[in-house]
Amino acid sequence: MQLQAEAKHVDHSEFVSFTVAGQAFCLKITQIREIRRWQPVTVLPHAPADVLGVMNLRGAVIPIYDLSARFGLEQTDASERNVVIVVSVHDKPVGLLAESVSEIISIDPDDIQETPQVDSRNTMDFIQGIISQNDEMVRIINLDAVISSPEQVAQ
Repeated sequence: MQLQAEAKHVDHSEFVSFTVAGQAFCLKITQIREIRRWQPVTVLPHAPADVLGVMNLRGAVIPIYDLSARFGLEQTDASERNVVIVVSVHDKPVGLLAESVSEIISIDPDDIQETPQVDSRNTMDFIQGIISQNDEMVRIINLDAVISSPEQVAQ
């Protein structure tokens, strides 16, 4: 009995929290390859509004998504204060523009609350849970839904 309680207590997940459009979001730390300072991107003609362009990452050309625009919030005015969170989606690197990275948080999976039922399919797909942390609601991003298909990721 004591061992089960101790094993359960150790079973925490680590998340990196960050700000997008003044709101708190997070990703599992294992989903993040690196966090980089913002640098200007090469704009692609006729790209969707949430695709800022592409960036050279050690010889690989990666697409950069504006998470705020992707979530239907206002578009981010990118500046050197912003960060690019590099993740891997369908085995391809992708950059996600965020205002800033806040902290690493360790959460017991039992403390993750379900996303409330709302009338938006994207909300239900994009947010896989909510963490109440220091009187703030931190949304857990479902990365596969936000960057949903290999066709959306630059080759």
